[in-house]
Amino acid sequence: MGVVPHQRSTVRDLRRGNSAVILWQLYFDGPASRQELSRLTGLSAGTVGNVVSDLIASGVVITAGSMDSDGGRPHVLLRVNAGHRSVIGVDVGETCVRVELFDLAMTLRAKVSYELADGHDVEFVVDRILAGIKAVCAEAGVSERDVLGVGIGVSGVVEHGAEVLVHGQTFGWDAVPLERLLRAGTDLPLHIDNGAKNMGQAEMWFGAGRGCRHAVVVLIGSGVGASIITHGTTYRGATSSAGEWGHTTVQVGGRRCRCGARGCLEAYVGAEAVLERYQEARRGRRRRGVSEEAALAELLDTAERGGVAAEVLDETATYLGAGIANLINLFNPERIIVGGWAGLLLGSRLLPKITAAAAEHALDHPFAQTSIELGRLGPDAVAMGAATLPVEHFLTTGGASTPSDRITHRAGKRHDSA
Repeated sequence: MGVVPHQRSTVRDLRRGNSAVILWQLYFDGPASRQELSRLTGLSAGTVGNVVSDLIASGVVITAGSMDSDGGRPHVLLRVNAGHRSVIGVDVGETCVRVELFDLAMTLRAKVSYELADGHDVEFVVDRILAGIKAVCAEAGVSERDVLGVGIGVSGVVEHGAEVLVHGQTFGWDAVPLERLLRAGTDLPLHIDNGAKNMGQAEMWFGAGRGCRHAVVVLIGSGVGASIITHGTTYRGATSSAGEWGHTTVQVGGRRCRCGARGCLEAYVGAEAVLERYQEARRGRRRRGVSEEAALAELLDTAERGGVAAEVLDETATYLGAGIANLINLFNPERIIVGGWAGLLLGSRLLPKITAAAAEHALDHPFAQTSIELGRLGPDAVAMGAATLPVEHFLTTGGASTPSDRITHRAGKRHDSA
């Protein structure tokens, strides 16, 4: 009798694994027929039929028309049901908390943003995240019971242990138990990870990283980070702090960085640092009431006329190119993807200069194998990437996650199905 539960568990796990294989295939390469699914996944026609029947019965998969077959009846096409559940993505950025709600096809249904005028006070950030969850559900007309989970992207190191702790050195967070604090206001499943890693997953799934196995996705905003993808998986390091590219040294004894060290890349190419360097060069002060985004856009426009602004941006392109060359030499990626709101602004004007600087500082052979491109998902890609974390859990569990799963999940890291 003692063997029976183990047998049941094994059968259930096998069925869930088969469901996961089919869902990953449909999500990224659907619609597809049962016959195609059998051929693409290697599962038998009987297994595919049984799994698909269960997924249709649960509302996870729906039909999507039909296609002609060779001499027989038309094959029914299947796809993941985008309206089956919703997911929420949160970007705890440098200047605001952005909360967005998506369907399973990652179509944006609702969003709200809260300014962080007084910095990253922990209680305020937690309160805004919880308020945002309720606000986007109300705007989209979605019950929280129909939300698969909430993905949250934060700056700094996210430690997954007995509980989730956030170490945000640049804004004063020291082992903040973010999940525990949020748990006081929601019982939705929470997935917490570094914002650059979240953006990296979004670009790998839906953007400039599609079809790529080895890439580095860099996020440049007020600060600087990166997501390193190798063999389709996010490289995390021993304690999940890998990717702190902004705190690699490009100038020994150089400018003071927000982290306290000197000469960090972030102290030269982060938006805050670029604007500071411009003001120092012209011995002026930044105008109050002007956002970083607006100030950087103005600087780029001013640089069109030459002068100090052009010199500062040329130097920025040189430092950014050197930093990218370091990534090329260290990781030998197929692709470097530049994203983040400041990265997209700078890259739209400076990408040829950045690429030339990378060529000058990188080894010839790995540089020749690497393309340097702009991200395709826009400046809000962190929130979208955060929302992919509950989607990933849903796919990996074969659609078994239900709104009653009120547990915390570790952040996702798989890109090989993209």
